[in-house]
Amino acid sequence: MEFSERLASSLLIAATVVALILANTGLADAYAAFWAQPAAGLTLQLWVNDGLMAIFFLLIGLELKRELLAGELSSRDRALLPAIAAVGGMVVPALIHYALNAGTPAARGFGIPMATDIAFTLGVLSLLRGRIPGSLRAFIVAFAVIDDLGAIIVIAAFYSASLAWLWLGGVLVVWLAMIALNRWMGVRVLWPYLVLAAVLWVLMLRSGVHATLAGVLAGFAVPFRPAPDHSPAQRLEHALAAPVALVILPVFALANAGVTLQLTDLGALVDANMLGIAGGLVLGKPIGIGLGCLLAIQVLRLQRPGTLTAVHFMGAGLLGGIGFTMSIFIADLAFGADPARLAASKLAIIAGSIVSAAAGLLWFVATTPARRPDRRSSRLPQL
Repeated sequence: MEFSERLASSLLIAATVVALILANTGLADAYAAFWAQPAAGLTLQLWVNDGLMAIFFLLIGLELKRELLAGELSSRDRALLPAIAAVGGMVVPALIHYALNAGTPAARGFGIPMATDIAFTLGVLSLLRGRIPGSLRAFIVAFAVIDDLGAIIVIAAFYSASLAWLWLGGVLVVWLAMIALNRWMGVRVLWPYLVLAAVLWVLMLRSGVHATLAGVLAGFAVPFRPAPDHSPAQRLEHALAAPVALVILPVFALANAGVTLQLTDLGALVDANMLGIAGGLVLGKPIGIGLGCLLAIQVLRLQRPGTLTAVHFMGAGLLGGIGFTMSIFIADLAFGADPARLAASKLAIIAGSIVSAAAGLLWFVATTPARRPDRRSSRLPQL
């Protein structure tokens, strides 16, 4: 199924707006009660955050594997520049947040401004198709994919509960079984991997490591072969791309973006946690990505992709501040037990992402001349 990046980002925006309206009208109690309903041992919101988002993380795992084996990250030279840019874009925002919140409970939110929302960012890029070269899109996808990998590592290391080693041992056994099916038994049909992925998710849920990480492990275990073999990983990635972008991510936004906008408390507007999140996204991302590109090109003498210039890298850094999906996800992990701080964090994420998107758009409109638009249809497998 083919679909446009603009449609995917439009649905995310629409779901966010609906959630904000529901949370700030007379329907607020009904909205909260709906997502708090229990179902098969979890609330509906937890089914979205731990269940549906595991499918999103499965797609990330498939995407990472494809990029590492046959994509923009498949060689050292092609991977180093976006990798260094991504590291800068993760470290600087985290440092900004931590510097403002060190020694307080809010310091736990340092990971919130680290990630880039690929779906939203590609949606914004679709508005600039007549102004930017294709190599810039490839660069942004590459550093955003590495961003996701960094976020996954941060979630595993800092946002998991106390570990249940027996269940974690079961995770390892099942994952090794999936690897064995791929590497040594040569199984090329999908259903055994999907069944074992479901088992892996249950074990991960019980282990104390966040359940969505089962999706990443499963994605790396599914067999991949470059085209024209049409391997199981390619088929699964193609099958999941549209449902994730058009259904799962909007549902996630609908369940998690409902923030009560009570701006009468002036103190909340200068809360260090909110400033750290918004500042990390709006300032930390372009500074970190820009410094990473400068280091890679001027010091390490890496070659620039295509015809990209410092103007393009700066614009990419601004758009990198669109955090949204992964930022909200990490905020829920960091402050799920503190509803007030969680709501403030989500408000900062939404505000910072909007400012970053607007700044990136204005930057490219002001600095790059319009070219003949590329009218070819596009798909969005990179999430």
